[in-house]
Amino acid sequence: MSIINKNEMNQFRDLDPVLHSQLRLAIISLLMREKESDFSILKDRTKATAGNLSVQINKLREAGYIDVIKNFKDNYPHTICKITVSGSKAFEQYVKSLQSYVSLKPKA
Repeated sequence: MSIINKNEMNQFRDLDPVLHSQLRLAIISLLMREKESDFSILKDRTKATAGNLSVQINKLREAGYIDVIKNFKDNYPHTICKITVSGSKAFEQYVKSLQSYVSLKPKA
């Protein structure tokens, strides 16, 4: 078992609290791959309830990580989520921050 010194602790980067939620991370991960998705697909893929998904989408929108477009399709409400440049950058930084946690090599 190795002991982590203070210099090693400084190598850990802060994790974005907006993306650190499991559901918000799942949403942004899907949007990184697809660039946009409608609400029903996000709901199906994340297995989230409609209410919880709406709340988490709103938090991502408020952070500027996604754009939300609401319109009607065949007389039914239709919500589309698109990742923003800011959202892409935040996700990339989040991944780099996580890598700083796993890249520390144990001392022999």
